Amino acid sequence: MRKWLPLFATCLGTLMLLIDVTIVTVALPDIAADLGGGLSGLQWVMDGYALALAALLLVFGAVADRFGAKRTYLAGLAVFAGASLMCGMAGSISILVAARALQGIGGAAMLTTTLSLLHTTYSGRDRGIAFGVWGAVAGAAAGTGVVLGGVLTGTLSWPWIFLVNLPIAAVAISLSAVVFPASRQRRETSVDLPGMVAFALAATAVTFGVIRGGEHGWTDWRAVAALTTAAVCALAFVRIETGSAAPMFPPALLGNRTFGATVLGATGQTFAAFAATPLISLWLQQQLQLSPIRAGLAMLPLAATAFVVAGAFGRVLHSAAPRWTIGAGLVVIGTGALLTTLIDSGSTWTALIPGFVVIGVGVGVNAPVLAAVGMAAVPPHQAGTASGAINTARQLGMALGVAVLGTVFRSAAGDAVTAADVARGLDTAGVVAGSVGIGAGIVSFALLSRRTPARAAAPEPAVAA
Repeated sequence: MRKWLPLFATCLGTLMLLIDVTIVTVALPDIAADLGGGLSGLQWVMDGYALALAALLLVFGAVADRFGAKRTYLAGLAVFAGASLMCGMAGSISILVAARALQGIGGAAMLTTTLSLLHTTYSGRDRGIAFGVWGAVAGAAAGTGVVLGGVLTGTLSWPWIFLVNLPIAAVAISLSAVVFPASRQRRETSVDLPGMVAFALAATAVTFGVIRGGEHGWTDWRAVAALTTAAVCALAFVRIETGSAAPMFPPALLGNRTFGATVLGATGQTFAAFAATPLISLWLQQQLQLSPIRAGLAMLPLAATAFVVAGAFGRVLHSAAPRWTIGAGLVVIGTGALLTTLIDSGSTWTALIPGFVVIGVGVGVNAPVLAAVGMAAVPPHQAGTASGAINTARQLGMALGVAVLGTVFRSAAGDAVTAADVARGLDTAGVVAGSVGIGAGIVSFALLSRRTPARAAAPEPAVAA
């Protein structure tokens, strides 16, 4: 059992930080009642965290390659714990958003190093098992977060959704300090500061622009300025990385069809599967008048199905061709998102069950192999960069998904004063989420059908194509 302690340590940190992506979902009405803030403010409570993760994962991937994965992981755990305490003590929506962003910084340092730590700790069949368990935990975390958030908010109060992280972080820090070997430093590796800044600005600006445009109109000068800034920074990032001797993200990686498909798959997965959950939570609590606990339990079928599928069929999934697990899995997720459009003005929470079960099947098929396929597609010295890129795609999909679906909901629902308005907004958001999932699945399937390894299990270091 001792050999699996490193896996437990990484899964503990991963579960904690990924649960915090969605744990606030069910608590949003209580947070709004205590701290104020409209829909855009609540969007930023979600996106402040997800965006910091997305913007900084590549940054910390490079930092981990330079200073060592263990040091970076431990530092991230410490920052995450401190930020969780700040979130629990926040007295205004602006302080909460800022603390959530700080949580995201710590979470980025943790998440970008977990796959690298597993990749270097295990080999052969053990590596395949480790990636499978990690994938199952990651796939179930987002759905588990809404249930845990409902229980803590309903039985205690919303600050406890953050304060519960403190003892968990203490265990993770203590265990990780012992079970992982000392970090190796690569002093010859330079840090791509211009690339880091350009990417972070591009991700932040596009998310702010979408949220601002949805709330104030697309001619609002702040929305236009933000989206223009995002485009300029994205172009600058490409140019910087192309011309850099030590790029944060080597553009050649995307020339590898397998790795490119995993990045696309990670983005589509979180967008299609989880980005609508804040809107669904508001519907459950404000329209159906469910308690936080009952609202969380109403969303349990997604997490439970994902966990059961990943656990029961994990070995078979790792033996299947990635075009089926990643590409077809995304199509299943998108189909489930489309099924959530069964909601109408007279629906109860049971209308969500078919869509959630189908989404859960897709996530259970997709999540466990996504990391293994992507990591196997790159050489060992780029493990930190690959890990950062895959997890950046996950969180950017979530951040942009929350922003886009919130904008779509607001546009379709108008003032959302009646049950019919809310149902119309949710249905439109479901169509968009489903279309993104199915589209990403079709493209990923095509990319992975051209040139893919026969097995994704127990990946050994491979040279990028």
